[in-house]
Amino acid sequence: MDKVTAGIIEKDGKILIARRKTGKCIGPHWEFPGGKLEPGETLEQCLKRELKEELDIEVEIGEFFASSRFFCGDNEIELMAYRVKYISGDIVLSDHEEVQWLGLSELENYKFTLPDVPIVKKLLKKAD
Repeated sequence: MDKVTAGIIEKDGKILIARRKTGKCIGPHWEFPGGKLEPGETLEQCLKRELKEELDIEVEIGEFFASSRFFCGDNEIELMAYRVKYISGDIVLSDHEEVQWLGLSELENYKFTLPDVPIVKKLLKKAD
C-alpha cells in the first residue's frame, strides 16, 4: 500500500484547496494538496517537500488530522492528512489547475476527490 500526504493548509482563517489537472487518477476534482511518500521520508517531511514542489510555498506541518483509504486502479493508497500552517511564498501551480482559499462553510460547495471527502466531512463536523 502506498502512503500519500495531504495538507489542510490554513492562513487567516481560510483553508487552501486545489483542483487537480484532468487526466490524473482520481479526477479533475478538488483536494487538499500533498503527494506520495518517498523511501526514507517521514510523512511530515513528505508533505513539506510536496507542498514546496507543487505550490512553491513554505509551511509548518502541524498535527495529524485524519486518514482515508482508496484504490487507484489496483493500487491501494492511504491518504494521511495533517494540519498545516502557511508560512510564505506566492503560490505557483505545477500539478493543479486552480487553487482557492475558503472558509470552512464553503467547503461543501466544492466537489472533492473521493479520498478527500472524509477529511472534508470531519472538518465540517468539528466546525459545528
